[in-house]
Amino acid sequence: MIKSFRCPDTEALYQGKRVRKFESCAAQAERRLEILDNAKTIHDLMGLASNRFEALSGDRSGQFSIRVNQQWRVCFEWKDANAYNVEIVDYH
Repeated sequence: MIKSFRCPDTEALYQGKRVRKFESCAAQAERRLEILDNAKTIHDLMGLASNRFEALSGDRSGQFSIRVNQQWRVCFEWKDANAYNVEIVDYH
């Protein structure tokens, strides 16, 4: 379950609001946020190849990501079966 957001635009999209910067990928991003919200364990996210799940490193050490498309990723921290500090980021 998603417990917190790092990015207000990501939270707005999650709430079903239109967010201009995500217009090109809104449907895919909403699906990824729904998958993240419904995940009971981190393995639920790892099991779907289309998520392209990754443990991040460097300045994002301790975070994970699932891909929306080639440009955007949903980044988050996972603790106690919940996602925290969720944000959609342009990874390029």
